[in-house]
Amino acid sequence: MTSPLENETMTAIAIEGGRGPASALHPTRSPLPEPKPGEILIQVRAAGVNRPDIVQRLGAYPPPPGAPETLGLEVAGVVARAAGRWKVGDRVCALLGGGGYAEYAAVDARHALPIPDGLDFVQAAGLPETVFTVYANVFQHGALKSGETLLLHGATSGIGVTAIQMAKAAGAKVIATGRGADKAKAALALGADVAVDVTAEDFAEVAKREGGVDVVLDMVGGDYVSKNLDALNTGGRIVFIASLGGGQLDLPIFRIMMKRAVITGSTLRPRDPDEKARLAGEVERVVWPWIAAGKVKPQVDRTFPLEEAAAAHAHLEGGSHVGKVILVPG
Repeated sequence: MTSPLENETMTAIAIEGGRGPASALHPTRSPLPEPKPGEILIQVRAAGVNRPDIVQRLGAYPPPPGAPETLGLEVAGVVARAAGRWKVGDRVCALLGGGGYAEYAAVDARHALPIPDGLDFVQAAGLPETVFTVYANVFQHGALKSGETLLLHGATSGIGVTAIQMAKAAGAKVIATGRGADKAKAALALGADVAVDVTAEDFAEVAKREGGVDVVLDMVGGDYVSKNLDALNTGGRIVFIASLGGGQLDLPIFRIMMKRAVITGSTLRPRDPDEKARLAGEVERVVWPWIAAGKVKPQVDRTFPLEEAAAAHAHLEGGSHVGKVILVPG
């Protein structure tokens, strides 16, 4: 890759027609992003691929005001133009509002973190979106504490593999679900205490045999909701971060009242810059030491060249992955 001082354009991934299938993604030449005051310019060495990218590609998740139209919510690379605490040449990973599928990305300096020692760019690129999401939803909204039990759906997704490790690092018990025996086996290998193949077992019945759960991290919705409530202990919390199985819920209010359940959810991308900066500080304070201690390790399923973003999306949509899918600019 060239220096931004040598070339004013870069390779980025565009969506033909503005929306469409994975095959609509194609490389194009674009102007370098111009950092605003307080932003850094990152020479991208690796970029994470996430399910929200797929939803945006399909036209259902537009970027927030002021964010680039280009896909990509997390990157790792080298600071090319400095601001805030950073200097040129620093190795960073960062949470973006968009623009990660490119050779360069501009981001609020407060939303970048140092790459933990021992990690390469590919591993680090899979951290920001997943770690920020898990910390905000499991530990802040879900208020998971040591000694409690987390029920986690989608155990082998990028979010899932991170949530298993972070919950275990915090001293919690983890019951993880996935579709198929191989995914259940992978969840156990990642540290889950109990893994449920939902094609063969009722996860609510398994959870009740294990003493119930205190927090549910749910990216499925749909018919999982009633079973989540069955598994939930009194005073438990259910946190939604997606609705892959259906977004309209028929909630049994009396059961919620009887269990004193809290049902909540959140998105990460639309949060205001100050809130993201506060969250970044918490992640660096709490989670980065877990990474340094080897308690949380990035799980990379597969890498693709940046120009093959379409193949990366197709792979993620296929659902066979365990961990993160990463794009690597040439």
